[in-house]
This record gives sequence, structure tokens and C-alpha cells, in this order.
Amino acid sequence: MLVGYARTSTEEQVAGLEAQVRDLMAHGCGKVFQEQASATGNRPQLDAALAFLRDGDALVVTKVDRLARNTQVLGAVVDDLHTRNIGLKVLQFGQETLDTRGAYGRFILNMFGAFAEFERSLMKERQIEGITKAKAEGKYKGRKPTARVKADDAVSLFRSGHTVSQVSKQLGIGRGSVYRALEAAGLKDAAPATASPTVL
Repeated sequence: MLVGYARTSTEEQVAGLEAQVRDLMAHGCGKVFQEQASATGNRPQLDAALAFLRDGDALVVTKVDRLARNTQVLGAVVDDLHTRNIGLKVLQFGQETLDTRGAYGRFILNMFGAFAEFERSLMKERQIEGITKAKAEGKYKGRKPTARVKADDAVSLFRSGHTVSQVSKQLGIGRGSVYRALEAAGLKDAAPATASPTVL
């Protein structure tokens, strides 16, 4: 059985995930696991896919970097599949079937994994260079500190009779941020001295 795995990072659009699922289904995957998650974080659907695979099955992904961000992780996944007699198919290789159970297949897969890792490094380097250049030209502002920007509003709302929970909900900031804003404004009595149990 062919089992597909599709992944995009949390920053990527849903359309990219849908395109992967479509390609995997068109390739004949009987089941497809999908998720939006960083390759460096927890990936429960990948874990589920690996647990679902049985002897003689094949895991199918559209690209190597959907499975792993570096050759070390890629090698660990392939080793696990190999010991369980499960194949790996990567659609970016075209019509050729890559048998990862052989030395040549492992070599080609590691090469593509290394290229993908190198490409990500270049992209990150270009991003850093772009930010550095923008800062030098005074064009880079960075992310606005949302809670700090809304600190004055939080104080005003609290002084007008709103509770901390109401202020937090209305401004879309955490209760801790509200307490810090009130404390900075000299309203220390508003902040709890110790954590109290949540009343349900």
C-alpha cells in the first residue's frame, strides 16, 4: 500500500498543502496523512503515518524536505523504514522509483537531502542580509510589540471600570501583559500578589 505524507510549515498557505495531497492521491496513495507544522517541531501526523505503515508498504512524499529538514533526521527516518521493510518514494524524482533499501538509493536520497538543506541555508542567509540592509537604510521596523503598543489602552480601560479579563479579551493581549501595563502605570494593587486557583 502507498501511504502519503503531506506537510507545510505553519507560515505557508493551505493551498500548498492541498496541492501536495492532490499529487499524492493522483499517484495512488490509499491513505494520506497531512499537517501544517514546522519540520523542527512535533509532527504528530508524521508519527501517525510511520506507525500506520506495514511490511511491504511505501511512504510517499512530494519532496525530501517535506519529510526532514536535514540529512541526519532524513537518515534516521529511512533507517526506521528500512528495518521494517518499508520503501520510500519521493515524487520530485519523477517517474523513477527510488529504492532506499539499496546503497545507491540511499546515496541519491542523501544528496537531495543535502541540497535541500543547503538551499534553506542560502535562503536564511539572504533573509539576514536583507534585514541587515533594511536596518542600515532605516526601512526595517520589525514586528510591532503588540502588548506594549496597547499598554495605554489597557490602563485606560481598567480605570474606566473594566476588569483585567475584560481588558485582556477586548485588546487581544494576555492577562500578564495587562498586569504589567497596570503595574508600570502605578496600579500595583490591580496585580495579584500570588497565583490564585482558577474558579470554574
